Amino acid sequence: MVMDKRWEGFASIKSAMSLPLAPIQYLVSWPTTFIDSLKTAISTHDDLVTENLQLKTQELMLRSQLQRLAAIETENNYLKRLIQSSRQVRGRTLIAEILAVTAEPFVHQVVIDKGSRDSMYAGQPILDANGVMGQVTQVGPITSRVLLISDPRSGIGVQDIRNGIRAVASGDSYTGKLRLMYVPKTTDIREGDLFITSGLGDHYPEGYPVGKVVSINLDPAHQFADVYLQPSAHLESSRQVLAVWNQ
Repeated sequence: MVMDKRWEGFASIKSAMSLPLAPIQYLVSWPTTFIDSLKTAISTHDDLVTENLQLKTQELMLRSQLQRLAAIETENNYLKRLIQSSRQVRGRTLIAEILAVTAEPFVHQVVIDKGSRDSMYAGQPILDANGVMGQVTQVGPITSRVLLISDPRSGIGVQDIRNGIRAVASGDSYTGKLRLMYVPKTTDIREGDLFITSGLGDHYPEGYPVGKVVSINLDPAHQFADVYLQPSAHLESSRQVLAVWNQ
């Protein structure tokens, strides 16, 4: 330190001596530098893993919200059609929601969230936004049981909108379709014909879609034609229905 202070030429000697000492200094400092670099790499990896998990969680939440929004949009569009359908009904109407579906085989019934406190009654017609669904068979204080038109115990008076031919449609539990009862083979019925409620029998209001003809079988071994209708109502998917006070 004294020579460095008092002798100016010592600076060149000091500079020359630092050259062989540099590798030793690098070797001594390398473990510290390596450990610091390793810590930085591990910390960066952990941050990336954490950030990746957060992004995946956010993506999953956004996807679930998007699916929920799509379901809400579909439900809103259905409710709009249902409300529009209610305006075409003559008389009082009430929107109800399906709470349960009967799990018994070959039994087509549902339970809705309206009962006697809402003035529901046995035999009351039930529609959805697309057509006739069935009628109330049992009324409780806050719920009611509805027999769907696809149940074999159901019967509904129908009329061909093309030519006015009347018939009775009964449910077929095996196919989920409707079958026209006792239709002569010579009757003018074609595939694609739309049948609506005839209004006969005082059970269903007149003029509401029941189903379209999807198959006609003229079996020589049978006296009558086998005519099947695809129900207009979405019996398997509708959540909201329309209770009608038939006048």
